[in-house]
Amino acid sequence: MAAQNDSIVEREGRRAPPRPKAEVSAAPISMNIDVPGRGRLEISSIVFDFNGTLAEDGRVDDTTAGLLKELGRQYVVTIVTADTFGTAAAVAQRLGVAWRRIESGRDKQAFVQSLAKGVAAVGNGVNDELMFRAAALAVCVLGPEGTAPQTLLAADIVAPSTRKALELFLHPKRIMATLRE
Repeated sequence: MAAQNDSIVEREGRRAPPRPKAEVSAAPISMNIDVPGRGRLEISSIVFDFNGTLAEDGRVDDTTAGLLKELGRQYVVTIVTADTFGTAAAVAQRLGVAWRRIESGRDKQAFVQSLAKGVAAVGNGVNDELMFRAAALAVCVLGPEGTAPQTLLAADIVAPSTRKALELFLHPKRIMATLRE
């Protein structure tokens, strides 16, 4: 099954590695903060899970859409999803952000690892845990579809909603306040 978005696909029985787009690896540092007791945190890219994190039943609400557009002006934003509801491509295009179809948590992890340093990951499901472990900063969302406990435990920060998770990146001192020792 070939995908039009450079996703991970099966080829000749082997899994092809994810291929980051040029704009992803060449991102400027958008957040650069010193976290007391932890050191410097530099974030240029944010990788988001889609369903359960940004979307409910494949739909993104207007507040989330507005915040994602704003984040897209400051960071390289990529949605990684199995696209259960088949809406990710249309949503990503409408919001002006990149997206990739993935098949598993290992695919999400491989994508995060393929990017330059300075990646934050935001998610809530079982298949987000490995992505969290590969990211410089992991934010777990407590959303309407629930949250996987192993993913919660792998997070650096737990946000009570999608809106609050997105706002963290627009107000980096909130991240500093939460992570300081």
